[in-house]
Amino acid sequence: MKLLFDENLSRRLVPFLQTAYPGSTQVALIGLECADDRSIWQYAREQGFVTVTKELSAYFAAEPLPPPWERLCREKRS
Repeated sequence: MKLLFDENLSRRLVPFLQTAYPGSTQVALIGLECADDRSIWQYAREQGFVTVTKELSAYFAAEPLPPPWERLCREKRS
C-alpha cells in the first residue's frame, strides 16, 4: 500500500515509513502543494495511493467517491 500524505502532514514522515509503505510520498514532494482536494484525490486514485489526512472536509470534497483514505485522530488522554 502506498500512502499519500496531505499537505497538513509533514513530509518528514515519508522516509520513516518507506519500509512499511514503499512508494509513499507527501503532496509537496510531487508538486501538488497548492492543489485543491479534488486534484489530490484524483491523483491518488490514478496512482493507487491511499490518502492520509487530518482534515475530514477533504473527504467530502471528493465526489462522487474518494479513493481510500485514512484520518489521523488524536485521542484525549485523561
